[in-house]
Amino acid sequence: MSVLMAATAATLFGIGTYLVLQRKLSRIIIGLALLSHGGNVLMMASGRRGTPPIVGIGDGARFSDPLPQALALTAIVISFGVTSLLLALAYRSWQLTRDDEVQDDVADRTVATGGYLDKEVSDEELEAAAEKIEDVVA
Repeated sequence: MSVLMAATAATLFGIGTYLVLQRKLSRIIIGLALLSHGGNVLMMASGRRGTPPIVGIGDGARFSDPLPQALALTAIVISFGVTSLLLALAYRSWQLTRDDEVQDDVADRTVATGGYLDKEVSDEELEAAAEKIEDVVA
């Protein structure tokens, strides 16, 4: 694999990861597309150079491996389908909210924190909970 191809794949992965972590749907979709392109570049770089694999011409040792090309072509088709689906979902979200920013889900945070999102807990309650845990462990 050439250094240029590896650097290109790493750059695409880095920029794609940065964009996926943003709060705008358009940036997330572009980031996922860049991640898939980075994977395609990495797969194409894994193949070796050589003559086209056409039957009946020359010996088989000089032929390039067609497997990375087939995998990259399959990945391109799949990433196109995923990107189309995400664009349709983002467009529908924009129609409903007129914004493409991903909002916080307060109910999800409440469930994740066990319902103690904004509840004050006294020291006595903490000590009682710690004693119960110690009794269970012991």
